[in-house]
Amino acid sequence: MLVYIAPSIIHGKGLFAARPLRAGQLIGVYDGPVTDRDGDHVLWVENEGDDGWTGYDGINELRYMNHADSPTAEMDGLRCYALVDIKAETEITIDYGWNDS
Repeated sequence: MLVYIAPSIIHGKGLFAARPLRAGQLIGVYDGPVTDRDGDHVLWVENEGDDGWTGYDGINELRYMNHADSPTAEMDGLRCYALVDIKAETEITIDYGWNDS
């Protein structure tokens, strides 16, 4: 097991490293049905060729990743990779891209 869900000081529940993770390591793959509605656990992924965005309504543990301005992980499509070495018991965060234009 690489990750677990626990209370977060950032917001509600968060995703945490169950053991040390190396920078560049695959943490997991976001899973959920395609949706066109935004929601608490929807991940928006940019389509190839500047063809808009597709939403995925998360159903697995990756849906609990919270936002951070200095994230510890990043999404590449539906795959989540560690940006830095992450110590065990550390919350795994991503940048939601709220300020991207």
